[in-house]
Amino acid sequence: MAIMVNLDVMMAKRKMSLGELAQKVDITMANLSILKNNKARAVRFSTLEAICKALDCQPGDILEFVPDREEDAL
Repeated sequence: MAIMVNLDVMMAKRKMSLGELAQKVDITMANLSILKNNKARAVRFSTLEAICKALDCQPGDILEFVPDREEDAL
């Protein structure tokens, strides 16, 4: 996976639980967990915006580009 979601890192920095963030963002804990565990295939900008507001961070604090190993060889 080329895009990593570092939501757990930001949640730890802000000392916020998954349940608390889910409530602030108005998203189910199940869907937030999918995002946190890098299982999501997409994320809506409105959801990303709400997460950034709740965690007082930038999208780049949550999302990280990690090149695949095949791309490194090129």
